[in-house]
Amino acid sequence: MLASLALKKEINYKKNIMAKKIPNVVKGIQESPKRELNYAYQKNISYSQYSMWKKCPKQWSLQYREGNKKYIPSIHTVFGKAFHETLQHYIEVTYNVSGAEADRVDIEGMLKDKLREHYKDEYTKNKSQHFTTPGELGEFYNDGVEILEFIKKRKGQFYTKRGWYLVGIETPILCPPNSEYPNVLYMGYLDVVFYHEPTNTFKIIDIKTSTKGWNDYTKKDEEKQFQLILYKNYFAKQYNIPKENIEIEFFIVKRKIYENSQFPQRRVQEFSPPSGKIKTSRAVKSINEFINDCFIKTDGKQEYTTKEMLPQASRNSCFFCNYKKDDELCGLGACL
Repeated sequence: MLASLALKKEINYKKNIMAKKIPNVVKGIQESPKRELNYAYQKNISYSQYSMWKKCPKQWSLQYREGNKKYIPSIHTVFGKAFHETLQHYIEVTYNVSGAEADRVDIEGMLKDKLREHYKDEYTKNKSQHFTTPGELGEFYNDGVEILEFIKKRKGQFYTKRGWYLVGIETPILCPPNSEYPNVLYMGYLDVVFYHEPTNTFKIIDIKTSTKGWNDYTKKDEEKQFQLILYKNYFAKQYNIPKENIEIEFFIVKRKIYENSQFPQRRVQEFSPPSGKIKTSRAVKSINEFINDCFIKTDGKQEYTTKEMLPQASRNSCFFCNYKKDDELCGLGACL
């Protein structure tokens, strides 16, 4: 605890020193007043909402419009949260203090603490029922340590400080995608945002945890690509940045590697989806279809549409659906 407080004080001290050196465009974003959603008359949408609606409008309706929230905990969710926070902390110390200090942080210990913390939260939400075993939790921890070691050994490749500045961790965006629905606001939190001063370029990075990485089919999945494309679009809109000055990248970490591969295996994949005018136009059109389908136009308090949302049963949409075996709410996925 004392070591953690000392590190926080050092980070704040270093931030104060570095504040004079930070480019004005970065300062402007960091010092922007936080936008707040007014739940009295506004509604928020997110990429996860859009993605759920795209797979099955009925599932979206049950989850968000009707509030029939079903909770199913997962070791993958626990690991994803813990690893995100651990890597983000490592990045923050690297840029706001020093790379040497980041390497001195007990990052493996932090990952273990975060795993315990998030498992405890999920366990409580799951009515104090365990949903994994100590052995599986230990396996995920060991996988995370391997990934962190891989990243630390290649820190100069992934996190160079030459001309680069850390804009923020979990940088918020909140803006209306459609002028005809001014009280429907797109909400998101960007995992990591960097700024490269020599080229006046921003880079938005989304960290993904994966078992064995993304194959070509996954990389070509437009729905996955749209997450970062929409982040780029609304980040540009909110902070008045030309879209051509923003790059996007999925930073995919792999828990498992192929042991008998003929080639050296990497624990990290970096994938930048195309985000030009045509692709952005398709992403914006798709999010507007979602808004038009799920909300009504109003001058006052924003309301959901009252029309019936039909299920879209398929192996893809039903496999991870929390309602697939609930005959009262849906149940269509039980036989797939």
